[in-house]
Amino acid sequence: MELVLEGGFVVPNANAFGHTFRDYNVEGDRQYGVENFYKTNHICQTYEFVKKMREEYGKLDKVEMGIWECCELLNNIVDESDPDLDEPQIEHLLQTAEAIRKDYPAEDWLHLTGLIHDLGKILLHPIISKLPQWAVVGDTFPVGCAFDESIVHHKYFKENPDFNNPKYNNKYGVYSEGCGLEKVLMSWGHDDYMYMVAKENKTTLPSAALFIIRFHSFYALHRSGAYKHLMNEEDKENLEWLKIFNKYDLYSKSRVRVDVEKVKPYYLSLIEKYFPAKLSW
Repeated sequence: MELVLEGGFVVPNANAFGHTFRDYNVEGDRQYGVENFYKTNHICQTYEFVKKMREEYGKLDKVEMGIWECCELLNNIVDESDPDLDEPQIEHLLQTAEAIRKDYPAEDWLHLTGLIHDLGKILLHPIISKLPQWAVVGDTFPVGCAFDESIVHHKYFKENPDFNNPKYNNKYGVYSEGCGLEKVLMSWGHDDYMYMVAKENKTTLPSAALFIIRFHSFYALHRSGAYKHLMNEEDKENLEWLKIFNKYDLYSKSRVRVDVEKVKPYYLSLIEKYFPAKLSW
């Protein structure tokens, strides 16, 4: 059966490999690599590691370039953590944006958010960093408090130094009830990086867009409902937009192709509306 979202976007029956979406148990070489990725990710993503990464890459002193230029640079990058996709990233960005545009034609900020949400994966390009994939892609989760069991491949957290640290291995850790997700450190990767790039370069996108960019890989929250005790009222409002966005982010990963040159002028106009011509990365 096919699921139709809102005005017309049709959810495909299977991902680019012919499997169920986000199935981390299906057999195959791709899945073996995905599980090994998460093993390393879960062992190495600690509170101190995240603080170090945010300090280093929050300087935004690596390169200056525009949004579309960054989109084109992603053409040679494939996300090793993704069980659903092996296409170049620009294909996925445009698939997501165009699917949203079809159902929400008046929400141009959401179209642009679809285009740019994964641009933080430019961290995998040597002009920015030499970080390994486990420090750039994959599902994200809070650090500084207990790792929720809903996180994919949770078993590997047992080898994370924070797992047995009494300062971090409880429900609240270094946080408090309703503190707001803006104050919560997330595992380091493209989501948090692109959030910082957009915010520090003074984007005029609404707060819901920044929330989507920073938390679109936070499946423990928007899929499983974990960590809601850390949210404030603004987070709860923005989460509704994230849930809408996620349907398009996940299910647009198919073999449907987008004519890049045909849609490019539209997205260039949105970039000009919401961003400066050049950004610091």
